[in-house]
Amino acid sequence: MNFETFQHVADTSGGILYLMGLLLLVAMTVAIERSWALWKMINQGRKVMEQLQSAKLVEHRELAHLGESFPDLPHAKVLAAALQHDLNHDFERISDKLDESIMREAPGVDRHLWVLDTIVTMAPLLGLLGTIIGMFNAFQVLGDPGTAPTKVTGGVAEALLATASGLFIAILGLFFFNALSNRVRVIMHQLETLKVMLVNRMYPHYQDAEEKATQVVSGLRSRVV
Repeated sequence: MNFETFQHVADTSGGILYLMGLLLLVAMTVAIERSWALWKMINQGRKVMEQLQSAKLVEHRELAHLGESFPDLPHAKVLAAALQHDLNHDFERISDKLDESIMREAPGVDRHLWVLDTIVTMAPLLGLLGTIIGMFNAFQVLGDPGTAPTKVTGGVAEALLATASGLFIAILGLFFFNALSNRVRVIMHQLETLKVMLVNRMYPHYQDAEEKATQVVSGLRSRVV
């Protein structure tokens, strides 16, 4: 199909095929950008968890080093929340603070996926609209005297290209949307796992601080007595 043929078919569909090309371009742009970004998040997040898993206790210096190594990673924001927590306060609060940091990072992880979701729904509907417009133009030819039947059937065939284009874009977009949604779930699972790992490895520090505080209080009581 050369450009002139495509232009003729696009014109008979009321310009819907031009819009289909734009939707395809947007869908592929979002799919490629999000595929790369989420793949990078998963790999770097796995490295953070591997380094953290090898330690029984986490020190302030180690958490700061991990956060500086991956500054743009959502996992780094969770590490920053752990760094800002004062272990002299109630230890139960750290879990809430880590949950808050995860909830703040969630919109950034699945951003732009709504575009793919919208295109998957919109493309078949626009394709159907283009087919209806094309068939209307094809059957309008019947009003002309001496019209050959092949001209009508050819117009119907050209009109169906809009529906085929819409289905193709929807199928392609649905594939990438499901694949990217799965990667988002993997990243969110990593963040939840990272939260549990931090809590488990920071609890001994809290125990030490609590024991020291208990010893200080006991010493003060013994002096008063």
